Amino acid sequence: MSRAFELAASRPWLMLPDALDSLMAIADRQGDPEALEARLGRPLDNTRAVTLRDGVAVIPVTGPIMRYANMFTRISGATSTQELATDLQAALDNPQVKAIVLNIDSPGGEASGINELADMIFAARGKKPLKAYGGGNVASGAYWIGSAADELVIDDTALVGSIGVVLDVVTREARDGEKRYTITSSNAPNKRPDLTTEAGRAEVSKSIDALSEVFVSKVARNLGVTAEQVPAMGDHGGLLVGAAAVSAGLAHRLGSLESLITELAKPAATPRKLSMTTVKTTAELQAALAAGTDPQTIQIASAESVDVEAIKASATAEAVTAERARIKGINELAAKGFEQEIAAAIDAGTSVEATALQLFKASQDRGINLGGIKADAQGTKAAASKGVNEEQITADAWNRTMKKIGA
Repeated sequence: MSRAFELAASRPWLMLPDALDSLMAIADRQGDPEALEARLGRPLDNTRAVTLRDGVAVIPVTGPIMRYANMFTRISGATSTQELATDLQAALDNPQVKAIVLNIDSPGGEASGINELADMIFAARGKKPLKAYGGGNVASGAYWIGSAADELVIDDTALVGSIGVVLDVVTREARDGEKRYTITSSNAPNKRPDLTTEAGRAEVSKSIDALSEVFVSKVARNLGVTAEQVPAMGDHGGLLVGAAAVSAGLAHRLGSLESLITELAKPAATPRKLSMTTVKTTAELQAALAAGTDPQTIQIASAESVDVEAIKASATAEAVTAERARIKGINELAAKGFEQEIAAAIDAGTSVEATALQLFKASQDRGINLGGIKADAQGTKAAASKGVNEEQITADAWNRTMKKIGA
C-alpha cells in the first residue's frame, strides 16, 4: 500500500462515491510510476499539451481554432493550428509514439490555417495510426480537421458536421453629426462592396462560396466520396448527433476516448504462420498447384535439401559415357593423313558429325576421294588379324556418318 493511499484513506471526504473510488485508485497506484503514467499519461517532449499514454500520443484540439498562438488564444481556451501542426510533427517524429489520437471538442474556428493543418494530417496517413476522437463538438473547421485522420470515432452525444463557411458582418450607423465615406480606386470597385445593398452582399458571397467549395472538396477527399455527396451527408450545414452522424457517413463508428487509446496501445497481432509446402522439382510444383495449394505457401527446396553429391555423380557418369561414345565415333573416322584433324577434334570436343564434315571438306581440298580414305583407314592390322575387311568397316562407319549429316 502506497503512502499516498494511506493519507487519502485517513481523511474524511465530501465526494460522490464514484469520484472517491477513482481518487483512491490513483492514490493507490502512486507507488508505481509506470502504472500511473499509463493511466494519466505524461507530457510528450517538445510539445505544448500532448500526453503520451502506453505509446499513444493524445493531442487536444479544444475550443475555438485560431491560426496563430497568442495571449488571446491562451486566455480564451482556444487552439492554434500553428501549435497543433508542431505537436503533430513532434508525435510523428518521436519513436516512442506508435499511434496518435486527435482529441477534438471544438466548434470550429478561423478559416485561415485549417486547410494546411488538415492537409498535413491527411498526408500523415500510413506513417502511424492516426485517429480522431470527438466527445463533444466536432463542427465546421474542427470537422475538417477530424475528417482528415484515418478514422473519426465519436461519442453517442457528439455534435458533428456544420460543413460550410460563415461570415458575420456588423455595420454601424454614423453618429449624429458624423459622416463616413469609403473611396476605392476606380479599378477595384469590389474592394469595398456596399453591404447595405443586395449587389454588395452578393459580391462578398462569391468569396464565401469559393471557401466553401474548398472545404467540401477536401472533406470529400478525406471521406472517399464525391463533392456532390457531401452537402446532403452533412444535412446541408446542419449538425448530426452520434449514431446519426455515423449513419450519414460523417464519422466511422461510435466509441470512447479510453477504448480508442486502449485499442491503439495493444501490441500488433502476430501474423498467423502459414503451413508451407516444399517442392524439389518442377513436377512436384505442378502437382501442388493442381491440388489447389496456395502459391504463397509453396517454397522451393533449399540446396541443403537436395542430394547435390548424387546429382554430381549422376551427371559425371552421363558425361563420361557421352565422351567415350564421341571419341569412339571420331576414331572410327580416322584415316591416314588426317591424324592432326582427328586429334584436334577430340581435344576441342567436336561432335562425330561435325568431325566427319571437316574430314570430308579436308579430303576435297586435298583431292582425295572417298575410296582413297577408305583404303588408308587406320586399324588395318587389327582388322586383318581378326579376319575382318577393315576397309569395309571404315567405309560403313563413314557412310553412316555422312548419312547423318546429309553429305
